[in-house]
Amino acid sequence: MDTEWREEMKAYTSNKFHLELLENGPKSLSQSWIMGALYQKWKKIKGIKEPEPPDCQSSFKEWEEKIKVYDDHSDPYGGH
Repeated sequence: MDTEWREEMKAYTSNKFHLELLENGPKSLSQSWIMGALYQKWKKIKGIKEPEPPDCQSSFKEWEEKIKVYDDHSDPYGGH
């Protein structure tokens, strides 16, 4: 699968450096960044979208209420 997108992406660019990079792969960190940008561009062209990350946010108020429940009932000896 790695080379499939690279072959397809060649049709969408005329930049000689990009074509060489797609053909031979990255040889340095900065080239791998460019390769990653090309991959993202290919995904956008193909309409491939990453799923939205789950919403893991909560408020301090929610957390405080949950802790209060544990504080009231979790200590079998009644101490704080």
